Amino acid sequence: MNELLLAATSLDVTPPPGHRLDGYAARAGLSTGTADPLHATLIWLSTKDDPGVLWLTLDAIAVGSALSSELAAAAGAAAGIPPSQVVVSASHTHSGPSGWTGEIHPVIPAERECVLVDSLVGAVRGARLERQPVTASWHSIEVVGVGTNRHRKNGPHDNTAGILALHGASGALEAVLLDFACHPTTYGPENLQYSADWPGAARAALAPAVVGFLQGAAGDVSPRFTRQGRGAAEVARLGGLLAARVREALAGPGLDLPQSAPAIRRTTLTLPVRSVPPVDESERLASVVESRVSTADDPSGRISQTRLDGARGQVLMAAASLPPALDLNISRVTMGDVCWINLPVELFAVHGACLQSDSIYPVTRVVGYTDGYYGYVVDPSAAEAGTYEALITFFDQPTTHELISRTATFVNS
Repeated sequence: MNELLLAATSLDVTPPPGHRLDGYAARAGLSTGTADPLHATLIWLSTKDDPGVLWLTLDAIAVGSALSSELAAAAGAAAGIPPSQVVVSASHTHSGPSGWTGEIHPVIPAERECVLVDSLVGAVRGARLERQPVTASWHSIEVVGVGTNRHRKNGPHDNTAGILALHGASGALEAVLLDFACHPTTYGPENLQYSADWPGAARAALAPAVVGFLQGAAGDVSPRFTRQGRGAAEVARLGGLLAARVREALAGPGLDLPQSAPAIRRTTLTLPVRSVPPVDESERLASVVESRVSTADDPSGRISQTRLDGARGQVLMAAASLPPALDLNISRVTMGDVCWINLPVELFAVHGACLQSDSIYPVTRVVGYTDGYYGYVVDPSAAEAGTYEALITFFDQPTTHELISRTATFVNS
């Protein structure tokens, strides 16, 4: 009989100061230090005869296709498995270096920094992955107070945390694969220190277990209506709130999962890039939005400011040489009744709900920011309102519908 085997480790991959941070167009200046460390976490589940799946989660704004390939190769080499068995996901913290992935969108120009990439990839390649027998169980719990829909407080948002718990032979909790949907934007553009934000605080609060964090369908979800500040104390509060709920879930009954390795299937969807309004039209919109922007220090002011960021971003998109189409790498990981759908985009909450509803798997979790990055995928109400995300998306509504429907078909095939 096969034993389920786990190898798990979390690596401190925090760069030195003096590099650009990613996530905010309004940020100026280079990193000055570290508020809390950035980690690359590897959780590998396999059996003696099956390479299974290795999740590599990184405290970063995104993992572009080049970085994803490099990290998958490095993690595969560390484990002795093919790179195709490795899933690479970013937490989407807005306080990580831009130099790992480089420019992820014309809105925030950036360049890959070879010295940072080489250090990160080298650390992953050198990871020690010693396997031990474990048992797996699935838990889920509602988490209130970390994030909400960031356009309207009572708008769509999946506030459940999905928890894959892995216990060793002694009964000790060895590792957790945790997914939750909410932008890690406790720190704002004024911050110049590296931080994993609240996912890092949740990970620290769940120690000594190794915690890999997967970001959900968080395109329109953030702490905008829940945060009580912008500093380290608020990061710890939000992360501690999530960790406390995870511990509550783990103290209760869970769904026992089979002692077989998880399986992965992949596909690539080629989707057309939308027709962006020309520069002059985009500039006129930006002027109109700027004339109406609010400077209020509250959620309504932040919504107003981000719409201006979006209008200015659309000007940059109009001036850029956008490709006619993009290749999106989609994957499905299954383990018993549990399915993780992985996409390289920022899905809105309604899209995550649609994929869960259409799935044939009793437990379906939707994970974004994985194996590449191609920006926001917005819902019809955002497209009609011209929100920040709608102004800078690569995809129009017909293409968005195609993405969701084709992904659902793939998951259920």
